[in-house]
Amino acid sequence: MDLRQLEYFVAVTEQGSFSRAAASLNLAQPSVSRQVALLEEELGQRLLERTGRGVTPTPAGHALLAHARVMLNAASQALSDLKEMHAEPVGRVVVGLPNRVAMGLSVALMKEFRQRFPNALLSIVEGLSLSLREGMIAGRIDLGLLFDPAPTPLLSYEQLMRERMMLVAPKAYRLPELVALSTLANFPLVLPGSHNPIRTLVDAVLLPRRIVLNVVAEVGAVHTALTVVEEGLACSILPDSALHLSRRPDEIQAAPIGPPAIRNQLVLAIPRARPATRLVAETAKLLRELDFRNGGGTGH
Repeated sequence: MDLRQLEYFVAVTEQGSFSRAAASLNLAQPSVSRQVALLEEELGQRLLERTGRGVTPTPAGHALLAHARVMLNAASQALSDLKEMHAEPVGRVVVGLPNRVAMGLSVALMKEFRQRFPNALLSIVEGLSLSLREGMIAGRIDLGLLFDPAPTPLLSYEQLMRERMMLVAPKAYRLPELVALSTLANFPLVLPGSHNPIRTLVDAVLLPRRIVLNVVAEVGAVHTALTVVEEGLACSILPDSALHLSRRPDEIQAAPIGPPAIRNQLVLAIPRARPATRLVAETAKLLRELDFRNGGGTGH
């Protein structure tokens, strides 16, 4: 089947007459009639019933119409994709970043994005992994980074990094080289709240072992917990990369927790429901290249 013939057939069906279809296609009516006749001849089926008021599709015409629209849409999308391959990505992409990642990564991400895609717009949304996950499912965010997200068939996950959880303490404390899980209860702790992935991960490991922590305060962000530790008020359990956010690194110390080690994971999440544009695909590639442990930059 010729795509041009299918296009003419769909136009005649939608317009209800050869003359109106020819006008919409900016063609002469005999040309349209001839191509539809050739299509009917090739298929060995009458596709249209001619009436005094125009044309209507036969049962065979109805059956072909659905397939014709799919084929024409696929051809149009293929042409668009091929053109886009040789064009510079344009448009707007919304990237979701957890607050802690955004603090260390946003500048590097913006620099690389502007260098690679000067005619595109990057919009960064910051928040907790839970809210970012919901934003992607709702279609408000095109792609993003999440810490230990709950599984869902609506998003694809690609692990980018795993890091060990550390006991972070003021300098006045004497920490062992390795902090046993059972001894964590001996330290006064400031931890992120229950909806934070760090807290969820820690509780998932400790609660089954009946280890009850001495939580003296809960905060909403990692950098706040670090500030409390820097002031000597309490200890905290944080990922290794979070130590780079400390404004007074000389005032804190850290030791790994385990065995077993508690490790988080940072994943790249992309919604499955809608096809990724080239800009989204290229932004995902850029995110894979960034150095999450040392505040940005690519491996190139």
